[in-house]
Amino acid sequence: MSPRITSLGEVVIDFLPIIEHGRTVGFRMVPGGSPMNVALGIARLGQPAGFAGALSRDFFGRSVRAFLNAEGVDTRFLVDLEAPSTLSFVAVEHGEPAYTFYGAGAADAQFVPALVDAQLIEQSAAIHVGSVAIIRQPTADTLLWLCDQAHGRRLISFDPNIRAALVDDEAGYRERIARLYTLADVVKLSTVDLAWLMPHAAPEQAARHILAQGAGLVVITDGEHGLAAWRDGAADAIRVPARPVRVVDTIGAGDTVDAALLVALAERRVLARAAVRTLDDDTLAACLHFAAAAAAITCGRAGADLPRRTEIDMPH
Repeated sequence: MSPRITSLGEVVIDFLPIIEHGRTVGFRMVPGGSPMNVALGIARLGQPAGFAGALSRDFFGRSVRAFLNAEGVDTRFLVDLEAPSTLSFVAVEHGEPAYTFYGAGAADAQFVPALVDAQLIEQSAAIHVGSVAIIRQPTADTLLWLCDQAHGRRLISFDPNIRAALVDDEAGYRERIARLYTLADVVKLSTVDLAWLMPHAAPEQAARHILAQGAGLVVITDGEHGLAAWRDGAADAIRVPARPVRVVDTIGAGDTVDAALLVALAERRVLARAAVRTLDDDTLAACLHFAAAAAAITCGRAGADLPRRTEIDMPH
């Protein structure tokens, strides 16, 4: 089995804001999409990374493949389709990123089981899914099907990364999220995600609910207030503070936490279902500190510019 961590999901061309005098006056193009950012982050932090899904053959798609190859992300499980790319325009409103998507008929939403390489699970140590890909069909059901195939065989990481404005079938979407709670070993959410998913639940209540569905580890991020993690069978949460940073924007911060957490687990040989459930306090705290340090670097610069290993000034 390869030590590769394979991320699956959408491919989005992000048009990030150019701001002058507090106003968005233009945009610059960068490859994006949460699962792709996770793959990029894993590779930059020094762990073998792969990205799988469907990619357009248009200019944007070709740019994404070239970008991933240059960053050392394995693209062997990424298929090309004659369909457009998904475009996302990101503006900053009230200090938070606001997204406008253009993705009707896009390639990344057309990832069907027949396009999934039979070796994907066998050649991956862990699989990461989530975000817009679990909203748009048929890709959403394909990722659910693949996680069902991988359940118990490979570590599964899930980040819902809620984009409520894109949800047109809320009941179906919530049902897929609930199903992924039963399949995933590691679930990471933000307090913003929880405000939509479980608006009346405190973070600990939400985490305990998700653990009861089958997850082994739930990590909840709360911006400047840091990270907290709950484990199956453990009485107390492990909490770590956020790293102090002058925030430029928070785009890609959650993706950075996903990537860094998976890298930290991989380096400690915890990429297995049973191992996640028996993490000791010190090891889990070290993983969370590493994720917090990585996220702070991303927040300190514009866009989803995830850090490289040499930028994280801490023992590991």
